[in-house]
Amino acid sequence: MTLQEIAKLTLADGSPVKAEVACQVAKVRESVTKAGKPFLDIEITDGTALEKFKIWEDSDAFEECEDLQDGDCIRVEGSFWRNQYGLNIDRMRVRHLEKQEITDLFAGTPERRAALERDWADVTSFVDAIQDTRLRLLAQTYLRDYGEKFRRAAAARDYHHARRGGLLEHTTQMLRAGAALVPVYPGLNWDLVRTGILFHDCGKLWELDYQPQGFVSPMTTIGELLGHITIGIELVNKLWRSLESNPEFSAPTQPPRETVREHLLHLIASHHGQKEYGAPVTPRTPEAWMLHHIDNIDAHLEMLAQTYAEKSQSFPGIYEYRRPLEGRAVAPLPKFPENEPPV
Repeated sequence: MTLQEIAKLTLADGSPVKAEVACQVAKVRESVTKAGKPFLDIEITDGTALEKFKIWEDSDAFEECEDLQDGDCIRVEGSFWRNQYGLNIDRMRVRHLEKQEITDLFAGTPERRAALERDWADVTSFVDAIQDTRLRLLAQTYLRDYGEKFRRAAAARDYHHARRGGLLEHTTQMLRAGAALVPVYPGLNWDLVRTGILFHDCGKLWELDYQPQGFVSPMTTIGELLGHITIGIELVNKLWRSLESNPEFSAPTQPPRETVREHLLHLIASHHGQKEYGAPVTPRTPEAWMLHHIDNIDAHLEMLAQTYAEKSQSFPGIYEYRRPLEGRAVAPLPKFPENEPPV
C-alpha cells in the first residue's frame, strides 16, 4: 500500500488501517515535551505522499526507531489511524530495506514505472519530430546530457506534480496537449512551442534537485539565488553556444539563428504569465501565450486530481480546501454514456 492510499483511507472516517509501506525517512528528530517526555518526530515518504508522526518513549517502536537516520529506506508495518493531531501508528514494526527493495522503491510501482517509460518514449518522439534543425539538436542534446536528472526531477515543491518523475509527467502531458491543438491553431510555430514546453521548467533540475536515490528535494543555493526561470535561460544559452561549432546547427537558415534563440528564451521567461506569479516578462507572442496556457491547464488539472485523491469531502461532493486552488474543489460530473439516442 502507498502512503497516499493510507492517507486517503485514514482521512475518510478515522478508522484504523492495517498496512505496510516501503518508504524513505525524510527527517527524524529527537525532542522532548514541556514536561520533559522524550519523543521522535519522524517524516516518511514513498513518492506519493509525505507523512509526519510521533513515536513516544514508552512506545515499543521507540527503541528500533531511535537509530534511524535521514535518508534511510525502511518498511513500516502497523495500524495507521488519524486524529486531530495527525497520523498515528499502533503496533509499529520497522525494518531496513534490502538492496533490491531499495531499487524497487525508487523505481516506483510496476504501473508507475511503465507510465514513466511511456512518457519518456513520447518526449523523445516529440523531440525527434521537431523540423527546425537548430531546435531539434538543442532538445536532443538536452535529453542526452541531462536525461537522467530530468527523469527524476519534480515539477514543483508543493503544488503540482511534486514528486519524483513529476517534471517528466508534466512535460509529456503538455506536449500531448500541444499536439492536439496543432490543427486548431495551425498558424503557430509549433516547433518553437514544443521546444519551449521541453525547456520551460528545465531550471527545476537544479532548483528541485532530487538525488539518484531520494524522494526528498532539498533546498539548493542556486535555486534560492536564481530561481528556475533564470537557471533555465542560462542552461539554454550554454547548450546553444556548445552547438555553434556544429555545421548542421550553424548552417544559414531562416529565420536567423539568433532570432530563434531570443524567441525560445522569451517562452521560458514568460511562461508564468504574470509578473506577480514570478514571470520576468509577460507573454508577447502567440507561442508564448500558448505555452503559458497549456502549462496552466495541466498544472490545475493535476492539482484537482490530487485533491480528489488526497482530501476528504467536507460535504457531499465538496472537498476540503487544497492550496493554491481558488476555493474548494467540487466533484466532477461523470462522463455521459456514449452512443445513446437523444431523448
